[in-house]
Amino acid sequence: MATLRELKTRIGSVSSSEKITGAMKMISSAKVHKNEQALKLLVPYRNQINRIMEHILEADVNFTSPLIEPRDVKKIGVVVYGSDDGLCGAYNMNIFKHLVVFLNGLREKHGDVKFRVFPVGKKILKAVKKIESDEMEVVTFDGVDSKMEGDKVNEFTRELQGEFLDGTVDAVYVVYMNFQSMSRQRIKEEQLFPVEASAIMNGVGDKEDNKREENKMYIFEPDPNRIFNVVLPMFVLSSMQEITIENRASEQAARVMAMQSANDNAKKLLEGLQLEYNKLRQASITTELLDIVGGQIGR
Repeated sequence: MATLRELKTRIGSVSSSEKITGAMKMISSAKVHKNEQALKLLVPYRNQINRIMEHILEADVNFTSPLIEPRDVKKIGVVVYGSDDGLCGAYNMNIFKHLVVFLNGLREKHGDVKFRVFPVGKKILKAVKKIESDEMEVVTFDGVDSKMEGDKVNEFTRELQGEFLDGTVDAVYVVYMNFQSMSRQRIKEEQLFPVEASAIMNGVGDKEDNKREENKMYIFEPDPNRIFNVVLPMFVLSSMQEITIENRASEQAARVMAMQSANDNAKKLLEGLQLEYNKLRQASITTELLDIVGGQIGR
């Protein structure tokens, strides 16, 4: 049985842990809100790019761009987003498990293919390294991590675009955690290259705005195809910016939930230890009183 001193030490330790997890939860909550604001600022730009692309695609023109041309798939690039820091529950493990299933699905679809996997985040890099093989190469870039800012995201996206254009890979997919709310995130995969028309047409503002713009005539200068080839890379960059921010928000949301769970467990443990301490203290006082009474009777 633990002594009063040992219990007091354990209570102090658990109490400190509760305060630490509470503080970490508050910090992560603030970071979630910060990333939510970043998403709100990005959405109007992204929607405008989508609208421009939509209007161009509706023009009676044959579009050509190396970024939209499908080809026989022999090697696939897969970007997988994770985290650089821990204490976010099963966040990275869930992404890794989904990645393995996704890679197996691509093998079934395309047959004998090889992969170039681009992990974003130290934790997911460590997990992916365990399954590296002759058929799956793990590739990293300096400065590319889950905390990278906009300029680095654009640079990373251009590196991926370069690999697609020079034939290093025949398609590029992104696996990441889609942020929906503080308590809900889901793993999602998107095809980055070649760019599909369905990706451009999805999420183009609200329906009322679209109705107001129906049947409008547009004059494209210099011409739709040249504008298309200028705007398309901008569309890809905005997509990667959104994915990066969503993944970062999801990571912090997962950390909030993990810290909440740890905080709740600490509170339960603290209540149990406090109860045990009080019982032991009461028993100690009772024993002392009995010794005093026994001594008085003995006289």
